[in-house]
This record gives sequence, C-alpha cells and structure tokens, in this order.
Amino acid sequence: MKTDQPFFLNEEQVREYLRMTELIPAMEKALVDFSAGKVTQPVRSIISVDVAAATGFLGLMPALTPDGLGLKAVTFYPSNAERGIPTHMATIFLVDPQTGTPLAIIDGRLITEMRTAAVSAAATKLLASPDAKVLAILGSGVQARSHVEALRLVRQFEEIRVWSPTFEHAKRFANEIGATAMSAEEAVRGADVIVTVTSSKTPILNGDWLKGGSHVNAIGACRPDWRELDDGAMQKAVVFVDSREGALRESGDVMLSGAKIYAELGEVLAGKVPARAHEATIFKSLGMAVEDIAAAMLVYRSATSASL
Repeated sequence: MKTDQPFFLNEEQVREYLRMTELIPAMEKALVDFSAGKVTQPVRSIISVDVAAATGFLGLMPALTPDGLGLKAVTFYPSNAERGIPTHMATIFLVDPQTGTPLAIIDGRLITEMRTAAVSAAATKLLASPDAKVLAILGSGVQARSHVEALRLVRQFEEIRVWSPTFEHAKRFANEIGATAMSAEEAVRGADVIVTVTSSKTPILNGDWLKGGSHVNAIGACRPDWRELDDGAMQKAVVFVDSREGALRESGDVMLSGAKIYAELGEVLAGKVPARAHEATIFKSLGMAVEDIAAAMLVYRSATSASL
C-alpha cells in the first residue's frame, strides 16, 4: 500500500483486521467520549429513496472524535433481502484532522454489523445480570449472528433461543449456533438477555413477557414511526440510549411510547450514573458516527501497521 494515497479496504480486508475482542473496548471509549462532550457529531442526515419498485434510505454520518475525523454513508433497502444481497451497505471515509488529507476509504458494511454488536456487548456487560444464562435473539440476519459472537464474550450463556418472522430462517440460524427455534413469546419468557434485531415496523416484543432483572438490546426500528417493543416494555424497564438527541429524533420505540430516558450508556460507563442492573433494562441502540470512526480507525491502524 502507498502511504501518499488513501487506502482502499474492502470487506475481506476489514474482516482480516477487525477483532471483536478489540472492538468492544474501543466502543466503550467512543461512548464515554461522546457523552463527555468530546465528539462533534450531528444527528444523521437521512434521504428517503422511492424509485421504481424499490424504497430505501441513504444516511450520512460525519463525526470529529478524539480518535479521528470521517464520514459514513450508509444505505438501507429492506427489499434487498428478497434479492439475496445485504439490506445495509456502507462506506467510511477517513480524513487526517490536521490537514484534511484523505486517509482511507473503507467498506463499512461489516464495520456497521460488528460495531453495533460490540456496543450491545458493552451494554450487556453493564446492565445484564452477571449470572445471565439464557439469551433470546429475535431476528436471524447478520446482526443476529454478530450479536451472538459479541455477547458470548461478556456472558457465559447456557441456552440460546431464536425467533424470526420466517420460521425456516430461525431454524437454520438456530442450527448454525446450537440454539433452539421457537415462538417470540417462548423465546423471551424467562430469558435473561434479549436482543431484537429485526426489520419490523410494529412491536414484536410484549412487555408482559419480560421477567424482572432482564436486559434488552433493542437494535431495529431506526425510524420515528417504527417499533420493535410495545409500550408495556418501554414503560416497564429502565431505558438507556447511545444518544439522547438521536433517540428523541429517530427512535419510534422511545418517541411513540413516551418512555423516559434514564441515561446515555456513556454516562454509565464513565461512572456518572448507576447501572441499575438489578432492574429490567432496555438499551435502545441507534448507532452513531463516533462508533464507525473508532472502528474504522482500528482497521486503518492495523492495515497501516501490516503494510510497514
């Protein structure tokens, strides 16, 4: 690789250089930096796309962080699942904050997938019971797989349960990871940690199913009029978010339920507010540019070191 030109890194190279064990602490630092006011980051800019038979979104996510400067452009096309291609695709552009010189153009699909799961792992470390044994995954796509990998690093689960809107997908995913496919209610009842990673626009998780002290990582429903959790769940649990501003502008689960946000995850990581892990908790994740820049910088540093 030439050092006087920006690096171009594809998904295979990202997979080579990015490790979940390194990514989780990097996400913890990014969250702390954000909540401490050390990050310049506007709420993502969204363009709705409606062309021919396809609808989707293009999001632009810039950030200046203590680790770097950059921008992620991400697309979300739900109908891509029917085409056999990823519903989410992304590209991350890194810039030298001292000179504005382009440093790297990095495929961001895998980074988005992995950093989202790494942030959920950070939340689970803080908010889930230390002796959590049962994990429920609602969803069966790439985020579901990445979350199983990440959460297994922070808790020793003895049982994993899987549900998906398409039962055949749930069965296939369950067979891959040694889990059991079942209904959503059966998966959630009695579970210690629950992850919702679906493209649903209406609630799939009922608050009556949650046991006391359980923890939910809510990943889907990234638009103001979309839901994964019903009002009962949002009102029953203590709600944590990655960004208050983002949640109050983008999260249908938060906005439509009227749930009170207790804290940003970065505030808990910094020790500014208690975790309240003995209560039912929800971490509503929307994803932030600071996370993408931190993850991309890990890849960039590993790639530059390998090229020396």
